[in-house]
Amino acid sequence: MAMAVRNFLTLLLLLSLTSLSFSLYEDQVGLMDWHQQYIGKVKHAVFHTQKTGRKRVVVSTEENVIASLDLRHGEIFWRHVLGTNDTIDGIEIAMGKYVITLQSDGSFVRAWNLADGQMVWESFLQGPSPSKSLLVVPTSLKVDKDNMIFVFSKGSLHAISSIHGEVIWKMDFPAESFKVQDVIQPIGSDTIHVIGFAGSSHFDVYRINAKSGELIKHESGAFSSGFSGEISLVSSDTAVVLDSTGSIAVTIRFPHGEISFQQTYISDLLGDFSGPVVILPAKLAGMFAMRTDKLTAFTRVTSDGKLVVVDKINQAAVVSDSLQFVEDQEAFALVQHGGNGVHITVKLADDWNNDLLKEEIKMDQHRGLVHKVFINNYIRTDRTYGFRALIVMEDHSLLLLQQGEIVWRREDSLASIISVTTSELPVAKEGVSVAKVEQNLFEWLQGHVLKLKGTLMLASPEEIVAIQAMRLKSSGKSKMTRDHNGFRKLLIVLTRAGKVFALHTGDGRVVWSLLLNSLRQSEVCEDPVGLNVYQWQVPHHHAMDENPSVLVVGRCRQGSDAPGVLSFVDTYTGKEINSLTLAHTVAQVIPLPFTDSTEQRLHLLVDTGGQAHLYPKTAEAIDIFQHEFSNIYWYSVDADNGVIRGLALKSNCIAEVADEYCFDSREIWSIVFPSESEKIITAVTRKSNEVVHTQAKVIADQDVMYKYLSKNLLFVATVTSKASGPIGSATPEESSLVVYLVDTITGRILHRMTHHGSQGPVHAVLSENWVVYHYFSLRAHRYEMSVTEIYDQSRADNKDVWKLILGKHNLTTPISSYSRPEVTTRSQSYFFTHSVKAIGVTSTAKGITSKQLLIGTIGDQVLALDKRFLDPRRSINPTQAEKEEGIIPLTDSLPIIPQSYVTHNLKVEGLRGVLTVPAKLESTTLIFSYGVDLFFTRLAPSKTYDSLTEDFNYVREEGITR
Repeated sequence: MAMAVRNFLTLLLLLSLTSLSFSLYEDQVGLMDWHQQYIGKVKHAVFHTQKTGRKRVVVSTEENVIASLDLRHGEIFWRHVLGTNDTIDGIEIAMGKYVITLQSDGSFVRAWNLADGQMVWESFLQGPSPSKSLLVVPTSLKVDKDNMIFVFSKGSLHAISSIHGEVIWKMDFPAESFKVQDVIQPIGSDTIHVIGFAGSSHFDVYRINAKSGELIKHESGAFSSGFSGEISLVSSDTAVVLDSTGSIAVTIRFPHGEISFQQTYISDLLGDFSGPVVILPAKLAGMFAMRTDKLTAFTRVTSDGKLVVVDKINQAAVVSDSLQFVEDQEAFALVQHGGNGVHITVKLADDWNNDLLKEEIKMDQHRGLVHKVFINNYIRTDRTYGFRALIVMEDHSLLLLQQGEIVWRREDSLASIISVTTSELPVAKEGVSVAKVEQNLFEWLQGHVLKLKGTLMLASPEEIVAIQAMRLKSSGKSKMTRDHNGFRKLLIVLTRAGKVFALHTGDGRVVWSLLLNSLRQSEVCEDPVGLNVYQWQVPHHHAMDENPSVLVVGRCRQGSDAPGVLSFVDTYTGKEINSLTLAHTVAQVIPLPFTDSTEQRLHLLVDTGGQAHLYPKTAEAIDIFQHEFSNIYWYSVDADNGVIRGLALKSNCIAEVADEYCFDSREIWSIVFPSESEKIITAVTRKSNEVVHTQAKVIADQDVMYKYLSKNLLFVATVTSKASGPIGSATPEESSLVVYLVDTITGRILHRMTHHGSQGPVHAVLSENWVVYHYFSLRAHRYEMSVTEIYDQSRADNKDVWKLILGKHNLTTPISSYSRPEVTTRSQSYFFTHSVKAIGVTSTAKGITSKQLLIGTIGDQVLALDKRFLDPRRSINPTQAEKEEGIIPLTDSLPIIPQSYVTHNLKVEGLRGVLTVPAKLESTTLIFSYGVDLFFTRLAPSKTYDSLTEDFNYVREEGITR
C-alpha cells in the first residue's frame, strides 16, 4: 500500500513539473499565437433586418456550419459547426426569433434562437424511403402562436409545431413511384400542394389540408415525352420543366384541380444554340431562366401558359431568388462580369425594363466568378428602397455589396485547407530593395509621410488610425523579413477552391492570395481539384537573387484516371510562374532528395499505369537523375485491393514519341492482404526532412540501445473485413487490428502485432524509431494508444570497449536495406480518454529537444502529450536508475493535463490536420492546426533552455542592454 501511494505521489509530482512547460500567463495570450474563425462556402442565406435588434444574415455552408453574421462588419455573432455527415438541406427564419434548419438528408429539424444561437428544440423525422428534402416555413407565422412548419423528407410530409418541434401530423407518399419536386402553400390558403413526378411521364399534385393532414384531392396528368431535370416554379399553380429530350420546355398548369401541359420548342425561344439546356434553380416570380453554353435567357410565363423571352445575356450571369420588398412587388438581382469588376442590376419581376438598381463594383480578379447572390432591401434616408447583395465567389469568399462598394469581405476559402507547406521570408540585409522586402514602394513612401505628419501632430484622426495599423504591421513579429530565431515564416496553404494563400506566422494575416487558373473550370479541365502543395525551389546560396517557389499538383476532375495539372507559384510575390496541363495522370508525387544548380527540387510524378515522369524537364535534371537511377525506390499502397507494392525504375518509356523524362517501373516486391480477412485502413511513414540527433539511446545503468533509423520504414494498420465499418459494427470476437512495420525497399515485415477485439479508425505517427497509434478497443469499450519502438541489434557489439580499441567494431560498416536487419521491438498499450481526429509530433532543427505528441481531440483542441508517457519501458516499480533516467511509473491510462492543451481554451472547429515546423531555435517548434478554424502557436517541449524568456529581469543602462 505504501509503495502504491509513493508511486502515485511521484507521478503527481512529475505531472505538475511537466505542466509548467505549458503554463501561460494571461497577458501572454495572443503574443505567440493567433486564432482565426471561418465558416466556409455559403450555400444558403437568410436576412434578418427588422427595425428592432441587430441586423444580421444567417447562413449555412458547405462545411456544415450555421452562422449568424453582422451585416455591418461581417463578424460572427454565433456559429455552430456540425458533424461531417450532418449536411444542411435548408434554412429559414420563423416568427422573427427562430432559425429553422433541415439537416442530414431530412433526418433532423432544429430550431435555434436567432439572438444567441442556442438550440430551442430538435425533431427527428422518419419515413418509408429516402427522398428529396424540402423545408417550407410560411411567411405569415405569428409570434408566440403555435404555427406549423412543413417538411418533406424520407418520403413523407411532416407538419411540425414551430414552438415545441413536435410532429403534429404526417402523411406518407408512394415510396417507389413518386419523386417530390416542391411543396407549396399559397398565401392565405389552408391547403398544401405537393407536386412531383410519378414514374417518368406523370405529373402528380396532392392537395392536403394544412391543419389536419387529410388528403383533399390527388390529381395526375400524363405527358407522353416524359420529363428531365428539376422543376422551376413560377407561381403557386404554374411550373416549367424540360422534356426527356431536353429540347422542349413544358409549361405545367394545375389550378383548381386541373392539370394541363403546353409545349414550346427551345429552338423557337433561343434560335440557334449549342450544348445542353439547363433551367436555373433561381425562384423568379412569373418567369424562369435557362442557360446554354453561350447565353442565359430570361423567359416570362404569360397567364395562358405561353413563353416569351424577355432578354438574352451572352455573358456569365448569376440570378438571385425573387424578393418581395413591398406588398405587391417582387424584385431579383442579376450579376454579370465585365471590365475590372461586376455589374449588379436589380429588376422588377413584372417589369423587365425597369431597373431598380444598377451598379458597377470594382473587384479583385483573383476571386474568380460569382457563384451565388442573395439580395435584401432597406429604406434609404429619402424613403426610397435600396438593395444590398451578398455574393459568394468562385474562391469561396463572401462579400457584401451596397451602394456600389464592398462593405466587407470574408476569406472563407481558408475553412477548406487541403495541404500546407512553409516558405522562408527574404533575408534582411543591406542591398535589398525596399520594393522587394515591403513589396510596394508607394506604400513604403506613403507610410513615411504619414509617420512624419504624426510626429508633427498634423495627422487627422483617420491618419492616426492608419499610423497605428502600420506600426502594428511593422512590429517585430509581423515583419516581412527573416528573424534570427526562425519564428517568422510564410505558411503556403492550398484550399479546396483551388486558391493558394500565404499566411504570415507572426499575426496570421494574408500576405498574398492567388486563384490558380489551372484549377479553374475550363474546356480543358472539366472539374479540377487540387491535391497537394510541395516545396519546389528553396534557394540557399542565391537567397538574394532567387525567390522560393512551390509546386501545386491537381487533377482535371475527381478520380485517379483524370489528367494532372501543375502550377508553379513564387512564394514572395504570389505570382504564378508557370502552369502545365499534363498528358498523363497523377497517382503519386515523390519529391526526390536532389536539386539542380538553381536549387529546384527534382520530383517524380507516377501515373496510374506505373510510369514515372521526371520534373523539371531540363537537361541538368535528367543528368542528375541518371546518376542516381539505380538508387531510386518507392512504394504504393492500394487500400481498395489490399496490396502494397515496392517499385523501382526500369528503363525509358516505350511509346510512339520518345520521351527521355518518362520511365517505366518494375515491381520488386508486393504484400497482398486477403480481402476476406484484412483490409488496409492506415499507412504512415516518417517525414522526409526529419532530423535525428543521435542513433544511440542511453538507458539505465549506462547501457546503450541503438535506434533502428530508416527513412524507408512504413507503418500499416489492417482490420478484419467485418470490423472495417464504424465502431460497434462488429463484435469483439469478429474484429481484430493488426499492425505492421514494413521495409519499403525489400518488402520485409520487421514487426507484426495483433490487437484482438479492436478496430479503427487508426491515427498514427511515425518518428525516429518509434510509432504511436490510436484505435478503439471493443473489449475494454475504451480508446487505446499503443507505442512500438524498434532497435538495431546489429550495432549492439559497439558497446564493447575492447572491440572498439581493437578496431573490430562495425561503426563504419555501411547500412544496406538488402542486408537482413537484426532488430528487436518493445511495445506497450495504454487507455486514452479521447477520440482522436489527427495526430502529429513536434520537430526541432537538430532533433535534440524532447518529443511531444500533438493530439487533435474530438473536442477540436490540440493536446501536447510528453513522449515519456508513451515509453514502452515504463513499469509499476521502476528502479532507482530508471527513475534517474526519467522513466515514469506505469499506469493503465495516459494523463490528460488541462495545462497541456496547446490551443488553451480555444477550439479549432472541424479540426483536420496539425503541422509542425522547426524553428532555428532548437528548443522551439512552430505548430499550425487547421480545420474550419486556424490556430498557430510556438511550443517549447523542454522549455526555452537556449534563450531568455520574455519576462527575464534584465537591466537597461544608458540605452544599452546588459
